[in-house]
Amino acid sequence: MFYTCGPNEAMVVSGFCRSPPLMIPGGRVFVFPCIQQIQRISLNTLTLNVKSDNVYTRHGVPVSVTGIAQMKIQGQNKQMLAAACQMFMGKSEGEIAHIALETLEGHQRAIIAHLTVEEIYKDRKKFSEEVFKVASSDLVNMGISVVSYTLKDVHDDQDYLHSLGKARTAQVQKDARIGEARNKRDAVIREAHAMQEKISAQYKNEIDMAKAQRDYELKKAAYDIEVNTKKAESEMAYQLQVAKTKQRIEEEKMQVQVVERTQQIMLQEQEITRREKELEAKVKKPADAEKYRLEKLAEAQRLKLIMEAEAEAESIRMKGEAKAFAVEAKGRAEAEQMVKKAEAFQQYKDGAMVDMLLEKLPLMAEEISKPLCKANKVTMVSSGHGEVGAAKLSGEVLDIMTRLPDTVEKLTGVRISQATSHTG
Repeated sequence: MFYTCGPNEAMVVSGFCRSPPLMIPGGRVFVFPCIQQIQRISLNTLTLNVKSDNVYTRHGVPVSVTGIAQMKIQGQNKQMLAAACQMFMGKSEGEIAHIALETLEGHQRAIIAHLTVEEIYKDRKKFSEEVFKVASSDLVNMGISVVSYTLKDVHDDQDYLHSLGKARTAQVQKDARIGEARNKRDAVIREAHAMQEKISAQYKNEIDMAKAQRDYELKKAAYDIEVNTKKAESEMAYQLQVAKTKQRIEEEKMQVQVVERTQQIMLQEQEITRREKELEAKVKKPADAEKYRLEKLAEAQRLKLIMEAEAEAESIRMKGEAKAFAVEAKGRAEAEQMVKKAEAFQQYKDGAMVDMLLEKLPLMAEEISKPLCKANKVTMVSSGHGEVGAAKLSGEVLDIMTRLPDTVEKLTGVRISQATSHTG
């Protein structure tokens, strides 16, 4: 027949073919009826309230001590389980707990007798460790292991612990008052030091802030100078580049210079106005201020006249230079034209001269007839021979024109009739 048990108990099978008996902690086993016997033993944890009343300590002071112990039969250790089976087989959990409790109480009393009340009360951990150590070594032989032991309560009927508490309380209160006074004194001292450090830090901070402000202003001024310089250089470069790019004619350049002079005059006038306002704001005595203002106004007027005269002279000079440049350019062009004409005359000689004379004949005729054109009234008297009227006037002009070849021949040595025949 199969028997089973949970993990909180153990089975012991004895009888036929079971020597020594078979111990099974939590499991199953087959048992032959009639020839084999099965018994069970509990492996549950037992909680024991170990009380020792009126036990005399080393100094003869009776105290009552209560401890809590947790213990159980160790089923995983075969030797301890075998010892527990020999000691407690057939006993209930209550009987096993009573035996263990008596053993623990005996050890607890023995340890209390070797200690003073102060040692038990002040160092409970040490007391618990000693009881646990002594009781464990004894209960192991019974197959029982002590899981834990804790001191729960210590008291006495003679108010011994209460008296110790009063003395300690008084000492603590005394130390507390002394400590409070010292703390107040130290707090006042620290507060004074803190206030002093605060004021020092504040002054130092203000000094550092002033230095930082000074450094900032100095650096800012230097940076402003550098920025303004670069800006001015950039603006001047831009103006120069614009002037180069646009390639204005010479007259426009002159006009720009005239405008610049005018701007300088305007700046001088603005400077004069500013100085007038500065004089009006800063002088101490009205009479001196008025005198000083009149002198500066006269000086400014003189400077203005000088600047205007200089600007006008500069303008006249530039205009003269422009006219001179134009005359020079015209002269160079005419000279170049004359050179080319001279080269043409040298090449074509009489033919070129005749060609030129023929081109100029209409102009010469025009110039000859101009006096007649300007005459308001012409009175003609006929002698009875020749033409009369407008034809007579035209004939006079043509007669003059027929005399031109002889004049040219006398001046240049070139006979027009021969030159034209050679050319033809």
